[in-house]
Amino acid sequence: MSNSANIIEKIKNKEAVVGVIGLGYVGLPLALCFAEKGFKAIGFDIDQSKVNSLEKNQSYIKHIPSARIEKARVAQKFFPTADFSRLSECDAILIAVPTPLNKNREPDMTYVVSTCESITPRLRKGQLVVLESTTYPGTTEELVVPILAKSGMKVDKDFFVAYSPEREDPNNGQYTTETIPKVVGATSDEGLAVAEALYQHIVVRTVPVSSTRVAEATKLMENIFRSVNIALVNELKVTFMKMGIDIWEVIEAAKTKPFGYMPFYPGPGLGGHCIPIDPFYLTWKAREYGVATRFIELAGEINTSMPDFVVNRVMEVLNEHGKPLRGSRILILGIAYKANVDDDRESPSYRVMEQLEERGAIVCYNDPYVPVIKHSREYPGFAGRKSVEVTAKYDLILIATAHDAFKKIDFVKLGVPVIDTRNILGSMNGLVARA
Repeated sequence: MSNSANIIEKIKNKEAVVGVIGLGYVGLPLALCFAEKGFKAIGFDIDQSKVNSLEKNQSYIKHIPSARIEKARVAQKFFPTADFSRLSECDAILIAVPTPLNKNREPDMTYVVSTCESITPRLRKGQLVVLESTTYPGTTEELVVPILAKSGMKVDKDFFVAYSPEREDPNNGQYTTETIPKVVGATSDEGLAVAEALYQHIVVRTVPVSSTRVAEATKLMENIFRSVNIALVNELKVTFMKMGIDIWEVIEAAKTKPFGYMPFYPGPGLGGHCIPIDPFYLTWKAREYGVATRFIELAGEINTSMPDFVVNRVMEVLNEHGKPLRGSRILILGIAYKANVDDDRESPSYRVMEQLEERGAIVCYNDPYVPVIKHSREYPGFAGRKSVEVTAKYDLILIATAHDAFKKIDFVKLGVPVIDTRNILGSMNGLVARA
């Protein structure tokens, strides 16, 4: 029996062991999905604190209940570990590690490289390795395969390599890992057959494409589409505001057209690991081919400028109430980049907070999902700050995230000027301004 036929048979009988490297917002639900479908799933992470939490059946991601982890652990299907020697036990190894940008906005492939280097000495015949991290077209063939080939084995003969981009949308009640179609590309037809056989056990359907490059480009196109359209509506917001036109009312009216229009919404800037970062992977790679990705770069400029716009609005509103920015007490509602999640990666709230404090404001925050700010490379100075109560002792309240909890606050009773960047308060009144 060939290596591909052997692993497909093991997958069919659910005898294959699935390893997932990186137990974050992508990797943890992915590992749990396989465990819940009857596979033995080993979750790998270099962060021992995450492993310790999972071993205690405790979730560190708000929308993933601890009960789900406990159920998989009690069934002896999910095994978290920091011991990468156990990679040799796995028939399929799925890589879901971060792919950030460096300070020059170029891809930082450190985590992917180190992960592949950890796999190589444990690689054995018949294994499938799949990269799920978002990256530039060509990564799998140009970076992953050469590192794995140092094992002395041949790709598509001894082992198989595929790329299948993650499509997680944290806390989306309508779509979960299982209900979102999974794009899959591989370096050979045999590898594609193996990867499809694996993912078909946990997702509603697989979408096979002709190569890993196509699969890599698919994820970038999805996020670039969102980035460009969000930039467009952010630019329209600024333009319409100058004209005295409410962008939110315009969007609601435009949504009534049953064809040719898809609503996107403005905000204080982009957050999360996808939209602020992923488009620049293509921008970087395109330079290799002498192509200038002008739409992508312009969209990036507009979206990254939105925190500046918000800070200027704060100064304008304070001025209208006879107060300077310097010395004013400002409460930011929302550190998470998205409503009702605890994910604060790339959150525009941090940039707004930084700029306000540089101008002399006294800034606090409230976020029920981020009780304490964790250490980050971009804003290490904010680490350890704690969420405070919403009271009337502030000169201005800035709504930066549309958490449901904020909709229950009686802002009229507080009597504090409010800037609403998410339109959660609806119609305007004397205390509420938009940004």
